[in-house]
Amino acid sequence: MEVIITKTTDEASAFAAEIIERKLMSKPTAVLGLATGSTPLGLYKELVKRHREKGLDFSKVTTFNLDEYIGLSPSHPQSYRYFMEENLFKHINVPAGAIHVPYGHADSVLDFCAWYEDEIKRSGGIDIQILGIGGDGHIAFNEPGSSLGSRTRLKTLTEQTIRDNARFFSSMDEVPRFAITMGVGTILEARQIILLAFGASKADIIAEAIEGPVTSQVTASALQLHPDVTVCLDQPAAAKLKRADYYRWVFEQKRRLVPSLVSRAS
Repeated sequence: MEVIITKTTDEASAFAAEIIERKLMSKPTAVLGLATGSTPLGLYKELVKRHREKGLDFSKVTTFNLDEYIGLSPSHPQSYRYFMEENLFKHINVPAGAIHVPYGHADSVLDFCAWYEDEIKRSGGIDIQILGIGGDGHIAFNEPGSSLGSRTRLKTLTEQTIRDNARFFSSMDEVPRFAITMGVGTILEARQIILLAFGASKADIIAEAIEGPVTSQVTASALQLHPDVTVCLDQPAAAKLKRADYYRWVFEQKRRLVPSLVSRAS
C-alpha cells in the first residue's frame, strides 16, 4: 500500500488522474471501476479536463460502478447512474454500451448480482478500481461486518450510512435503506486500486483502515491485503496517521529516483 499525502484535495485528485491517464495510454481498452459521492468529484473533473484539453481517449474503455440504491430509477437525481452521467459520462467519449451501473429496479436482485459479477469477468476484470471510504470504514456499501470475501449482492445500509447520505436528500426518510453493491472480494480482484479520502472528518477512519488491524468491522482495512493500492489523501485526512512522516519520506525518495512517476503530488 502506497500512501500519498498532498497539500490539497486538488493535488490528490490530479495524482489519481495521472495514474488513470497512464493506464489508458498503455491500455486503451482498460476496465475502470468507478465510485460515486463527493470524494471522486475532483478526480472526474480532472479526467474530463484531460479529455477536452489533451484528448484523453475513453472510446475503448469499459466501466463498472460499485453500487446503486435499490428503488431509485436511473433518472432519479440522487441515483448513482444519474450522478455518473452528470459528472463524468456525458463529458467524455465512453460508449454508452460499455457503461455498467447496478440497476436498482431489477426484478430479481439475486439474478442481477450474479449477472454483474459475470459481466466483470467477461470484460477481463477491473484494471483500476476507484474507492472512497465511509465514516465507518466501509468501501462501496460493504458495511461493518461484511465478509471480506463477499461478492456483488443486496446490502442493508447502516444508520450511520443513512445519516451520512441524508445530506443529498430532502430528509432522512427519503434515503434508501438498501443498495446493490460490489463485495469486498469483488473489489480485491481489481488489478490496481486507488482509495481517495479528504478532510479532517476522515482522519480517524483512515488511520484505522491503513494502520489498524484487518477486520470486517472496517472493510477498507482489507485493502492492506491487496498488492497494488495507492491511497491519495489531503493533509487533514492524513492527520491521524502515526507513520505519516515515513509515507512522505517514501514519496520523496521515489520522486528523486523517478520524478515522472510522482510529478503530480507534493
